[in-house]
Amino acid sequence: MSTTALPGAAPLAARRRTTRIYCASTLYGAATLAAAIDADCFTATDRSILLVLNNSATPETTPPLDEMAGFDRLRHRFDDVLSWNETIFPFHPGGWSPRADDIPLWERYLRLAWDLGDDAVELALESIQVNPSLAISQIFTGAPIDVYADGLMSYGPTRNKLDPLVGTRVRRLLHLDLVPGLTPLLLTEFDVQPEVVPTEVFVKVLGELGDAATTKLPELRGPALLLGQYLSALEILTGEEEEDLHARMVRGAVALGHKKIVFKPHPMAPARWSRQAEDEAEKLGADLTVLDTPVLAEVLYQRMQPALVVGCFSTALFTAATFYGLPVARLGTELLLERLTPYQNSNRVPVTIVDTMLPELTDRAMVEAQLIDPEKQELTGLVTAVGFAMQPKIYPDRRPDAEAYLSRHLNAHTRRYFKRRRLTALGLPGAVPAQLAFIPRNARLRRVVRQARALRRSVKR
Repeated sequence: MSTTALPGAAPLAARRRTTRIYCASTLYGAATLAAAIDADCFTATDRSILLVLNNSATPETTPPLDEMAGFDRLRHRFDDVLSWNETIFPFHPGGWSPRADDIPLWERYLRLAWDLGDDAVELALESIQVNPSLAISQIFTGAPIDVYADGLMSYGPTRNKLDPLVGTRVRRLLHLDLVPGLTPLLLTEFDVQPEVVPTEVFVKVLGELGDAATTKLPELRGPALLLGQYLSALEILTGEEEEDLHARMVRGAVALGHKKIVFKPHPMAPARWSRQAEDEAEKLGADLTVLDTPVLAEVLYQRMQPALVVGCFSTALFTAATFYGLPVARLGTELLLERLTPYQNSNRVPVTIVDTMLPELTDRAMVEAQLIDPEKQELTGLVTAVGFAMQPKIYPDRRPDAEAYLSRHLNAHTRRYFKRRRLTALGLPGAVPAQLAFIPRNARLRRVVRQARALRRSVKR
């Protein structure tokens, strides 16, 4: 189209080209982006780039998502696929960020390397509060940001206090409706509005991945499917405790009458960690199949139609229950609620949601009834209270909601979601036994108590 101006008029400026960079570290995340694109959650741009992030501990030995089975079904939604790991090599994506003085140089380098020219750049990022997403948002200073979240962590608070120069650029939070009726807390400190990626579109994209899967899956229908999570890598459990958890899953499934069992280990977990589960299955007379190739749990849902899905606090438990209508059960959440440290550990809200909503594997009546729909207002209040207790400085306006929930609902069951020491430090209801509730909960008293404790520790030394 000609941009020639009329006689005597100022020249018309050429429209600036726009490029959107979508960042993804997992096939599940890429599928979420594909569903958002198919559902028209994103406006059209002149160019789209999928930037692949391999954030595993040893990226050199782990295939990136664009080399995984089924990715070719997602590829056509993007004009180009680039690698962040190759771009910043030899640095590790999870541990590298640009020095402040080098940011202009890095932006100039990326614009040259990725043929961006002077394009207006938009970003679609996951886990924006940590690298590599944080580093990318810092390099493209001023670029508008859409954050997408594909897991239960979106319902919890922002893990770290985010630089306003980044947080104020976030326009919205795209998320899956894993827990219908529950609104994400993530990024609300910047008044970021959540937007649901339509479930039916996401399930359709997962169907494409299932149809394209080339891995040889066992020809089983209706087994009990056990999900491993590699919790020892997060230093939540020891290796021995995690192996024992898998064996307990086998025992629980067999006790419910399941003789055909499939164990899906975490892709990063050592192969030996399935041996205790295999020994347990053999002892109980069950047929256990261990999957030796990485595959999305959702592909197994489509191929096998499991009679039961068992896990600890995996997001896949909710995709099974909410998106596929499969029976689910949890195991090990009580121990994790005790072990998670510090209290603001970002896994706390996912563990809390799973522990609250899903039936425990050893409770036959609850598993058979699939009681996963408690009163939504109570769940919202619980998540808000836990979120405030985790990050009170980021969400000070949530204190009245937390106090209201704790005043009405703190009991022998819900106390597992809160630490008395944490409640005491924040001056929240439940910090002291009921008979001592007359003691004022104010900042001056807490300061005196802290000084007394510090003095006692110094005397002991």
